[in-house]
Amino acid sequence: MVRRAVAEALGTAFLLAAVVGSGIMGERLTGGNTAIALLANTIATGAALVALILTFGPISGAHFNPAVTLADAWQGGLNWREAPAYLAAQVTGAFGGVAAAHLMFAEPLFFASRHVRSGGAQLFSEFVATFGLLFVIWGCARLRSSSAVPFAVGAYITAAYWFTSSTSFANPAVTLARAASDTFAGIRPADAPGFILAQLAGAAAATALFRWLVPSLPKDAARVVVPHDR
Repeated sequence: MVRRAVAEALGTAFLLAAVVGSGIMGERLTGGNTAIALLANTIATGAALVALILTFGPISGAHFNPAVTLADAWQGGLNWREAPAYLAAQVTGAFGGVAAAHLMFAEPLFFASRHVRSGGAQLFSEFVATFGLLFVIWGCARLRSSSAVPFAVGAYITAAYWFTSSTSFANPAVTLARAASDTFAGIRPADAPGFILAQLAGAAAATALFRWLVPSLPKDAARVVVPHDR
């Protein structure tokens, strides 16, 4: 359990370092061109996800996301008693990754974001983004080779950056940590709770629907995100 928790913390930390660090780098290099900065942020995040899931998947399942952990526990792939350790590791790792990115770019360790991300359209975007993420995970883990999951997740998040108005946070731990970064990737703390609720609702809806589509889903839950030791 300790090894799995450390894997979740490290994986989430590197994910946030990629998200925030590439956002800072993109913003600095593009001279105010938001589209190019977002493209740089997108490519770095998607590539990092593939690499991190391949690296840590065999150890912990590479959730890096409380919504995925809760869905996995709901379907029996993860014991509910183990879920708090996963959640704590993910949140701790997320803040560690933000701190690391800030240190690399000579920014304050933590500073509250002023990036406004509010309104019904953004909340619905987070519902859709997380719904789609869980659908991709469940679908690939259940219906295809699990070796496809890292690439499918990375590809989906890369696409969702561009087809959602919220740029697809799709992760409560990521949302909390990005609220402590007043950079390109940040989110105003006041907007974070709405994002998190929308993400959890999207994950629950996707899991419930996929369980109806594939009744044997609970038997395969341990394969999320990739097969891992229990």
